[in-house]
Amino acid sequence: MVDTFYSNLEWLPRAPEDFHLQLAKAGGGEQGLGDDLRSLARCSLDLNQATSLAKVVVDARAEGRPLVPLEPFRLAVLSNATSDLIVPALIASAARHGIALQVLRAGYDQVMQEALNPDSSTNRSRPDAVLLAIDHRALPLDARLGDADSAAGAVKKALDYLLSLRTAIRNNSGAFCIFQTLAPMPEPLFGSLDRAVPGTHRNALDRINLELTAAVRDAGETLLDCAGLAETVGLANWHDPRLWNLGKMPFACDFIPLYAEHVARIIAATRGKTGKVLVLDLDNTVWGGVIGDDGLEGIKLAQGDPSGEAHLAVQRMALDLRRRGILLAVSSKNFDAVAREPFLKHPEMLLRLEHIAVFRANWDDKANNLRAIAAELSLGIDSLVLLDDNPVERGLVRALLPEVGVPELPDDPAFYARALAAAGYFESVSLAAEDLKRAEFYRENAQRSRLESQCASVDAYLASLEMRITFQPFDQTGRARIVQLINKSNQYNLTTRRYTDPEVAAAELDENTFTLQVRLADIFGDNGMISAVICRPAGEKTWEIDTWLMSCRVLGRKVEQMVLREILSNARARGITRLVGVFLPSGRNTLVVDHYQKLGFTKLGEEAAGATHWELLVEGPEPEKAPMTVHRPEPQEE
Repeated sequence: MVDTFYSNLEWLPRAPEDFHLQLAKAGGGEQGLGDDLRSLARCSLDLNQATSLAKVVVDARAEGRPLVPLEPFRLAVLSNATSDLIVPALIASAARHGIALQVLRAGYDQVMQEALNPDSSTNRSRPDAVLLAIDHRALPLDARLGDADSAAGAVKKALDYLLSLRTAIRNNSGAFCIFQTLAPMPEPLFGSLDRAVPGTHRNALDRINLELTAAVRDAGETLLDCAGLAETVGLANWHDPRLWNLGKMPFACDFIPLYAEHVARIIAATRGKTGKVLVLDLDNTVWGGVIGDDGLEGIKLAQGDPSGEAHLAVQRMALDLRRRGILLAVSSKNFDAVAREPFLKHPEMLLRLEHIAVFRANWDDKANNLRAIAAELSLGIDSLVLLDDNPVERGLVRALLPEVGVPELPDDPAFYARALAAAGYFESVSLAAEDLKRAEFYRENAQRSRLESQCASVDAYLASLEMRITFQPFDQTGRARIVQLINKSNQYNLTTRRYTDPEVAAAELDENTFTLQVRLADIFGDNGMISAVICRPAGEKTWEIDTWLMSCRVLGRKVEQMVLREILSNARARGITRLVGVFLPSGRNTLVVDHYQKLGFTKLGEEAAGATHWELLVEGPEPEKAPMTVHRPEPQEE
């Protein structure tokens, strides 16, 4: 199963038999070209199909045809190997994840030349990111066997080479780098002792991968675990010496779709296009059997029972995802009381009701329930991933809600958890402290909702929360979360401009740029960082609000009024007399189309694409003060 499961991306539905006909008709129906291409790209595509779809993307860009809602992204690829066959797969896979990818490919084995030369094609093209598709063959790994000092020197030399590329690219193009860990060759020199002997290939690559991962993390760059991917499918399968000898292909052609899929996931994750909620079907998914027919004693969950253990593995993975910040919800066709019974009474259940952010058991169709779950959590429908054993329900959701992630599941429930993990809907490029608390944030929101229903008015409810808002400039401590918010926030985001860790650090250190990170706490707990603002000089005594975003968790609490009051206070202190705001529609941020109007800004004009420009005089009336205390901590020395 391993050979085909990963190489064929079997968690995706099969491509339609008339794929090429549908591709030829893309953009000619009710949906736009971008929607049609994304729909086709969401299938498992072979290299021929991926190449055909990529050609349509490239031709559309050349002809100036719009690809919305696909988001443009420019990726430069630097490699010591041949990438001709990989590029079309990258473009097709990116469309699957909502990205209109433009790939800028340098010449074969021109990595260092392209990075170091400010006038190279890579640096002049100003890409959004550079994929350093480098394998072990590009590195100087010669060391004396068994000599620890010699081995350490070789490892340092290899790391210095890789990290020098990052420095050169960042200085010359401003792009962030996607590094790859290095997949070792399957041929050992000492057998099982290889990892332990200094100077061996395996020992060196283990150390390089460990130190490279730490360096990339500390620098706020991005990592593709190519070594982990190769080990998943088997190193002997991954490496094809014939293809390297013939055409300098870095790995077997069978795994090009898999590699491209993982690169595309990372690109999408840098743009906030990842799942946030795992929605679980119950019967024959969370447990074996049908609770309404088999009863509490009849469903399969017991240890020692193959089917029961398979479904417990699903529950265990769901809990692990919750621990890393993914919300859990339930959508089941059932009577509510019957569906809840195993969560309350079954001794083998790992999942309990307190783990579930939204529980919907009724006789509505899955699409309606998913819409309701997204609305209750104040999240976009594209934040949801549905795990359901029923192919009919999966097909229905894909047809009615194509934005929802719906992995195909194999016939054997023993592989359900593996299929969910392999599908990669929850890809992450960073981890902030708030991520680990997200499920608790939403549980506390449910408590707030119950309190709101008991209060006589909105003002009374807000006062009862005893809110405390904290304002401070960007700093190193909060930078990981700030970068994450900037790149993941879609709905309450006025411009959806995306910035890398180095770019956020630059704004943080720029004396002429005003930055603001905002946290909110109340009687139910700490919401963590919920808003970020960047204001830049835009003419004499004028600030343009370059970025203003907020977590939807705190909607309706008058946070935006308090943030504007803080902006105005700092503007006055710096002699700024005028604020200019802009709303750039993205297709996902209609929630804030009237943001500036509601805050008292005057509309200056509107562009054809729907962008609007607004003005507010600093000395004008201030927004209403919300019932919350304000805290401004003293800056910490770094």
